Amino acid sequence: MEQVELLLLIASLVAIMSRRIRLPYTIGLVLAGLGLSLIGVDFTIHLSKELIFSVLLPPLIFEAAFHLRWRDLKAELPVALTMATLGVALAAVASSAMLILFAGQSWQTAIIIGVVMAATDPVSILALLKESKLPPRIHRLIEAESILNDGTAAVLFTLALSVIAGSVSAGQFLTLSLTAVCFGLVIGAAIGLVALVIAGRTEDHLVELAVTTVAAYASFILAEDLHASGVLATLAAGMVLGNLGTKGAITEKGHESTEAFWEFAGFVSNSIIFLLIGADLTLWRSGVTNSLVLWTIIASITSRAVAVYVGCLPLAVLKQRVPLPIQNLLFFGGLRGALALALVLGLPPEIPARDEIVSAVFLAVAFSVVVQGLTAGRVIARSTDRLKGYE
Repeated sequence: MEQVELLLLIASLVAIMSRRIRLPYTIGLVLAGLGLSLIGVDFTIHLSKELIFSVLLPPLIFEAAFHLRWRDLKAELPVALTMATLGVALAAVASSAMLILFAGQSWQTAIIIGVVMAATDPVSILALLKESKLPPRIHRLIEAESILNDGTAAVLFTLALSVIAGSVSAGQFLTLSLTAVCFGLVIGAAIGLVALVIAGRTEDHLVELAVTTVAAYASFILAEDLHASGVLATLAAGMVLGNLGTKGAITEKGHESTEAFWEFAGFVSNSIIFLLIGADLTLWRSGVTNSLVLWTIIASITSRAVAVYVGCLPLAVLKQRVPLPIQNLLFFGGLRGALALALVLGLPPEIPARDEIVSAVFLAVAFSVVVQGLTAGRVIARSTDRLKGYE
């Protein structure tokens, strides 16, 4: 408990200093964590798949989903879905091919890294978007694309491991992917509806808040236990509660309390994740070659460009055509983060070159958060005035 209190104190100080020197908050947290690690501060809390999946990720997904309005999202859904399906597939293939051709990696290693680094991470990009003044429509597009990407990448990762193990054939891959995605959405929507029924039987805002908390975590954990997408389940639960809760099932005071609570929960989760990324950075260098790290970084950036600029081509003939400035934002906002770490930390011990994969992904994520985060923050800031008409 003392460690959590220390992390929150550091996060609060970093937040104050970051705003004063106009440094993106997430980057300030990573640098603070790294600095503390280098001077010998040892945190007993370390990043793990269980910590990220079971504790930190559900609040971040739920908070974002709770504020997403279906009527606003419908216009952006074709683009977000295209990027979350075709875009993720293109990115995974491009990244894997580069690692095989130029880094000399086995196809198993290349596929694992390619899928892990294929999707953007909502934890990273949502933190940047909160500090931006982009038009609401662009904010919703980037937010929705990032969350949906996250869900499909997690599903593909699980199935990729099954393919490597030989338990799933290539022909079954697409069917199982669609099943996991749809099943996750159904589970989340069902839990959200049950939560609304329970919340509608009380006017106590604390009980209403407790119900949303159960829904956020139960949807994620249940979906993951049933081999569906926990991210998409929590997304569905959050959207059901956020959209239908305003119709009377949740009281006005309950809605205000819920929004305030989940905003705080998001701040706490963000803070812990990025501080620990920096603090753990020195622990993940054993056995990895500089060449693999370099090519992982190059492949992740290149594959994101392929996903965005090639993935948006089919939309050019539709009214959902994505203007080039928006594509640029999608590209520069393609940060990697907590999800990639959670996935590789959960790799089975028998996976060949597991330690090298974990180290390469960890360092590539650190590069993405700090270096790409600085670039993305500046691109977003410079784009604000140019994109004011995109309402």
